[in-house]
Amino acid sequence: MAKVGKRVLIGHVVSDRMDKTIVVRVERKKRHPLYGKVVRVSKKYKAHDESNEARMGDTVSIIESRPLSKEKRWRMTEVLEKTKR
Repeated sequence: MAKVGKRVLIGHVVSDRMDKTIVVRVERKKRHPLYGKVVRVSKKYKAHDESNEARMGDTVSIIESRPLSKEKRWRMTEVLEKTKR
């Protein structure tokens, strides 16, 4: 039986005000079913940041994990790009 890999998403941090938690907005492009126009759709995920290293505006990579709280099901793996402060 093959082992199923965990989903990895890349997004921007929109909030870092909680302790050890960040909110990441992930954007994707979706084609409108009737008109065919490509539309940007975004979704926000709460992710665990153990060392509080991510800051607002950073680009981060998150990976799916077991439920850590009521809304947290993702963990931050790395900061891909830091913003200029």
